[in-house]
Amino acid sequence: MKDAMKYVGLDVSKEKIAVAVADEGRESARYWGMIPHNEYQILKVLKKLGQPEELSICYEAGPTGYPLVRLLSAHGYHCIVIAPSLMPSRPGERVKTDRRDALRLAQLLRAGELTSVHVPTPEEEALRDLVRMREDIKEDRTRIRQRIGKFLLRHNIVPEEPLRRWTGKYRLWLGRIRLEFAAQRLVLQEMLSQLDENEERLKRIEATIHEEATSGYQAPLIQALQTLRGVAETTATGIVAEVCSFTRFGSAQAFMGYTGLVPREYSSGQSRWQGKITKSGNTHLRRLLVEAAWSYRYKPALQGEIKKRQQGQDPGIQSISWKAQHRLHQKYTTMLSKGKPSGKAIVAVARELSGFIWSVARGIEETRRQG
Repeated sequence: MKDAMKYVGLDVSKEKIAVAVADEGRESARYWGMIPHNEYQILKVLKKLGQPEELSICYEAGPTGYPLVRLLSAHGYHCIVIAPSLMPSRPGERVKTDRRDALRLAQLLRAGELTSVHVPTPEEEALRDLVRMREDIKEDRTRIRQRIGKFLLRHNIVPEEPLRRWTGKYRLWLGRIRLEFAAQRLVLQEMLSQLDENEERLKRIEATIHEEATSGYQAPLIQALQTLRGVAETTATGIVAEVCSFTRFGSAQAFMGYTGLVPREYSSGQSRWQGKITKSGNTHLRRLLVEAAWSYRYKPALQGEIKKRQQGQDPGIQSISWKAQHRLHQKYTTMLSKGKPSGKAIVAVARELSGFIWSVARGIEETRRQG
């Protein structure tokens, strides 16, 4: 059967799929053609190419998501989704078409040069959608606040006494502003209504996140991650939603590389150069880790919310959390004492924090698997 293996490259778009096939050996891949993007046509073409065990299929991750790989897997086909940013490219190549992309995918799949991405289960993807919706709502809130601030600045409207922006008192003051023209009153009223609606949406989303964090299928892992300083409920849920499974990383270093928080490196002969972080991998995850890392500016302490979050958790996990507080705070202060900017120090802390997160999560997932 190995001699009959065929490697199928799919260039997937919303309505069409370009199909190319590479046979075992060193012959060039051949272009099959363009087919409609629907279940019937896809399975019809694959059936013509061979049996499920004779085909290895791939396509690039993109806006069409994961329904195609789930469809093919359900019918017994081996299909991977590859990372476009890690796809090898030829220097000087300036022509890009669907046909060329499909042929290139088939050839690289046969050569074993492609890097696959993790395909989340529908349940994992639903949790990820929930967390990312919260990010979108917060971005919308920032834009609305900026519009209101610019409107007030244009008309030189300021409170009679200093007020901290976007507190309860500030919001009451906005509602009491009197404007001369009806059009201006309507504009301000509409912006404030948008802001109120946005706040209600955020409350609904965060209430659902709380349900997932306390009673969802990933609740034990989310609760365990909250023992770490700076990783409260929303952050822990976001990390779990973005990573899905920590067991796919064999070491803390591998997980750090996935976050994109490791420095770039160029080593040749006797020279070794390290630069800025790679910023590869998951952008959402990297932002969550950097935000959490700011908590380690403060001296180690076990009080308040973090003490409540650690109640009932495994003593081993609590020990990891306490070790993280000491090590990461020392990392931050040491880098500042050497004259490093606070931003660089926080990125370094975030990188090491990801290692502690991997350690806690890996233990929880292995225990769940054994149980």
